[in-house]
Amino acid sequence: MQLVVGRITKAHGIAGEVSVDVRTDDPDHRFAEGTTLDTDPPERGPLVVQTARWHSGRLLVRFVGIPDRNGAEALRGVQLVADSASSRSSDEDGYWDHDLIGLQMRDREGVLVGDVVDVLHQPGSPVLVVRAADDGREVLVPFVTAIVPTVDLARGLVVVDPPVGLLDLREL
Repeated sequence: MQLVVGRITKAHGIAGEVSVDVRTDDPDHRFAEGTTLDTDPPERGPLVVQTARWHSGRLLVRFVGIPDRNGAEALRGVQLVADSASSRSSDEDGYWDHDLIGLQMRDREGVLVGDVVDVLHQPGSPVLVVRAADDGREVLVPFVTAIVPTVDLARGLVVVDPPVGLLDLREL
């Protein structure tokens, strides 16, 4: 299965570097020099990493054959994908976004909270986007063990133990 490991957001400088919104927990492996990445849309790639470096919290990547800003700008919005079989995850509790999307979220008492509809990757921990069962609003739930103690892929279920107020947004 193809997994999104990054998305090119914009050109950086004039020498063909691009800024990448990282979507992997192992960017040093996925964006190592010489690594080949498939793309979505497929006609934009594959792309081979020439160099990668961190700058102000952003990953900057230069790809072979992209010599200037114009070439880099043409890649804006392209998603970088890799085969999930090539994962080197040492985290036995690691999950792919596609594993989580579609799971039901229930509280510790078994009450349906809603369905996971997306996973956001921001600085810090990932955040589950949950469409609430009662009114369809979207609720953001930090994907940390203290709040989401159980993920049961076989049962299609995540259990949430929310701090007071996390799911009670109607009062805001």
